[in-house]
Amino acid sequence: MTKLAGRRILVTRPNHQAGALVQAIAAAGGVPLLHPLLHIHPTTDPAGLAASLAHLHDYAWLIFVSANAVEFGVSAVQQSGQRIQQPVIAVGAATARALRAQGVSQVLQPAEDFDSEGVLALPELQKIAGQRVLIFRGNGGRELLGETLSARGASVTYAECYQRSLPEHLDVDWANVDAITVTSSEALRHLTTLVAARVYSLPLFVPHPRIAALAQQQGWQQVRLTASGDDGLLQGLYDWAAPAEACLS
Repeated sequence: MTKLAGRRILVTRPNHQAGALVQAIAAAGGVPLLHPLLHIHPTTDPAGLAASLAHLHDYAWLIFVSANAVEFGVSAVQQSGQRIQQPVIAVGAATARALRAQGVSQVLQPAEDFDSEGVLALPELQKIAGQRVLIFRGNGGRELLGETLSARGASVTYAECYQRSLPEHLDVDWANVDAITVTSSEALRHLTTLVAARVYSLPLFVPHPRIAALAQQQGWQQVRLTASGDDGLLQGLYDWAAPAEACLS
């Protein structure tokens, strides 16, 4: 398959999450260039994580904000000698798949809007006053989910189960890059601090409207919003490469 016909695509996902996208780009005839903009590590505060997991059965809801939260959070639960028995909410489809792969069966997810706003729109979270909620996430992150649930009367605790760090530079020959994929606002903010303005003219593929809006605010000139997940990014790349491919045929 040559849908990408030698196009050189910068992939900025963390190393351990980039494999499927890298392989798919190569299988489509493209040249994947892996340069992660985020590095993921175990939490630097295991005692704090253990404290947040104490009496896990007291929480009415567990919310996992990402596949990384599933990987590190479920492992921490298992190490604590407990099991997930209550309903679990996943922010998006990839997070839901990761939970089911870990044997968690009661998983809710938004039908669309795979973000905090989508989770907050779930009917199950509208009348939540007096209930305890545990949110699995990395260090920091958006506060909208926790703040809104607290405003609805829930008691919210964070289980910060992994740590994100940012590379100090990118060793990229930008003259040999045809397009860029970015999958988080945090990664995009960091990318913008690392590159010269001339790079802003490259096609930038992002899978969420919030990331697209941020890119436009930052001055990126060719922001291409795709559907979610690797499949969405790939289809966006295929659609972008198709006109040039047609001209060659």
